[in-house]
Amino acid sequence: MSVTAAAGFAAGGRACGIKPDGRADLAVVVTDDRVPVPAAGTFTTNRVAAAPVQVSRAALADGQLAAVVLSSGNANAATGPQGLADARRMAELAAGHLGIADAGDVAVCSTGLIGVPMPMAALEAGIPACCAELNGPERAAEAILTTDTVAKQVCVGVPGGAGVVGGMAKGAAMLAPAMATMLAVLTTDVAAAPGVLAAALRTAVDETFNQLCVDACTSTNDTVLLLASGRTGRHVEGGSGPFLDALRGACADLATQMARDAEGATVLARIEVVGAAGHDDARRAARAVAASQLVQCSLNGADPYWGRVLSELGASGAELDPDRVSIAYGGVVVCRHGAPTPHDADALAAVMAAREVTITCDLGLGDGRATVLTTDLSHAYIDENRRTS
Repeated sequence: MSVTAAAGFAAGGRACGIKPDGRADLAVVVTDDRVPVPAAGTFTTNRVAAAPVQVSRAALADGQLAAVVLSSGNANAATGPQGLADARRMAELAAGHLGIADAGDVAVCSTGLIGVPMPMAALEAGIPACCAELNGPERAAEAILTTDTVAKQVCVGVPGGAGVVGGMAKGAAMLAPAMATMLAVLTTDVAAAPGVLAAALRTAVDETFNQLCVDACTSTNDTVLLLASGRTGRHVEGGSGPFLDALRGACADLATQMARDAEGATVLARIEVVGAAGHDDARRAARAVAASQLVQCSLNGADPYWGRVLSELGASGAELDPDRVSIAYGGVVVCRHGAPTPHDADALAAVMAAREVTITCDLGLGDGRATVLTTDLSHAYIDENRRTS
């Protein structure tokens, strides 16, 4: 259940000194024979794109990668020309010490503080050491964490026994519905052309990571990478079918793990919008509710204040007739036709006391539906983010 679950990959992680507390902060994922394989990626939509994002986009121009080097504790974002040179140097170091002929086949990912120069002395020593001892995917998954409290790993079988999709991710804050700060590296042992991988990854990311909203803040460093070793010999010819199902499942699992581990979160909420005039309207309405600080505060207080939900639906820009709207918490309907309705107060209290809750909003207009993951807004989240972190 890891980024090396698919045949053809190795990984490792270690501490190199980026984080002042001595925690692991450097990871490598690489093909076991150091040969480039078909690959694809999706990146932040933030126009302030970090240096590693720029380097990784360039590395993927030919649709292949042999390795990914990841660091945590410093985002290498808003660091100017020196930051770009540092990200390229990370790729060069990894390529040289892994035996990869072209540094252009190495992607770079970083996460952490924005606007702080990279401590390259630590990386000059750490990358060679990490490459020399690939001590396993668990160490790699731990090394990419920042404010996360647990490592996030996944493995999903491709239906029909065609192979597997494995992966690791980090993300606990700056999670918004334009990828949710997050990094993810996914691997598979099916055989697929870069274009097929890119199409499948776009779809999977759009339906999973892009439906996660913790604080409506889009990171400068968001990156999801997918590498395919082809070791099973089973070819994927299109961007749909069993492989897409497995990829979507892996991404959904990682997105849910991130939501459960969000900074200060005590409640995981699924905002389901059904009966919308169309899919886009459903997504727009669900995102508005998920991003509402008032709704998130209500979740933290276990208060089913559906008036805040209805208000956000109305302000979302989605087509809406208030007299057709119904709202339920965990199946307990509290609002019908845009007005309060009798309900079982004890059943509702039990729903709100749970660690996870589903809020279903039926707009009563059509067959559009969407689900967005969010969390409550807690004192702990504010305590973490009222200072540089």
